[in-house]
Amino acid sequence: MKVGVIMGGVSSEREVSFMTGKQMIEHLDRSKYDPVPIVLTKPEDLVGMTEGIDIALLALHGAYGEDGTVQGTLETLGIPYTGSGVLSSSLCMDKDLSKRLLRAEGIPTPDWLCLTGMDEDTLEAVEEHLGYPVFVKPNHGGSSIGIQIAIDRNSLRTAVRDAFRRDQSIVVEQHVKGDELTCPILNGELLPIVGIRPVHSGWFDYQAKYVEGAADEQIIVLPAELETRVRETALACYRLLKCSVYARIDMILKDGIPHVLEANTLPGMTATSLFPASAQAAGISFDRLLSLIIEYSLKERNKERAVICHEQ
Repeated sequence: MKVGVIMGGVSSEREVSFMTGKQMIEHLDRSKYDPVPIVLTKPEDLVGMTEGIDIALLALHGAYGEDGTVQGTLETLGIPYTGSGVLSSSLCMDKDLSKRLLRAEGIPTPDWLCLTGMDEDTLEAVEEHLGYPVFVKPNHGGSSIGIQIAIDRNSLRTAVRDAFRRDQSIVVEQHVKGDELTCPILNGELLPIVGIRPVHSGWFDYQAKYVEGAADEQIIVLPAELETRVRETALACYRLLKCSVYARIDMILKDGIPHVLEANTLPGMTATSLFPASAQAAGISFDRLLSLIIEYSLKERNKERAVICHEQ
């Protein structure tokens, strides 16, 4: 089976995508799959570079990767792809929209404001509703790129201005202090929970995610009742946001309550990434994990096609 490993892309996470793609190509089972590296530099490249592949293994991150657009293009071309579908990818990429859905469903998530412009009244509204410190994030994006902590009016103004250089809308989110956890989910089943303690920055920033040794990441065992609460919250988020095949739910655990930060529909698969580390703890090697992702994705795409054919 020819597997097109699609990497690169047009987002600020291009370099992370290359790291993920490299790891995927290295670990694909050669007895089953023939990897075909596909490096995108612009969206229109996809049409001409995917001919002859049997499935697209997505190593993309950020815009035109995790936001549903590349998934939609591949569906138009009739090419199966790995991970969640168009709707889920789009929902999870929009931090404000996904948090609105979580809040409506009663799933705890840190308070936030979504901004489309900046003036002094807007900054006052942030201070009044959220206080300090706050995280300032581009509304669309990942890998902690463009995220800053603001601790006062001056740093808030700077962080908001910088974030607007990356996105047309931004999220200012209350800093909930607690233990940071991530919950990898494979085919609707929760893998071992990973606890995260950044070594240098105090939060799980880009360096902590992708520089080896910059974060202390450990499989953790929670008390039974708390583990059940975390599990149910992660799976509820996964179902609500229509995720499929695999995803990673990030949360902060404060006073025994898990607060969901976001859902990642294409978790990183680099040498320092959390998803393969969790799978390894469950006895699933990187090679096997990729094979399972491909197998589950093919089943998911076939189910989606069956629904479309039935409706027609």
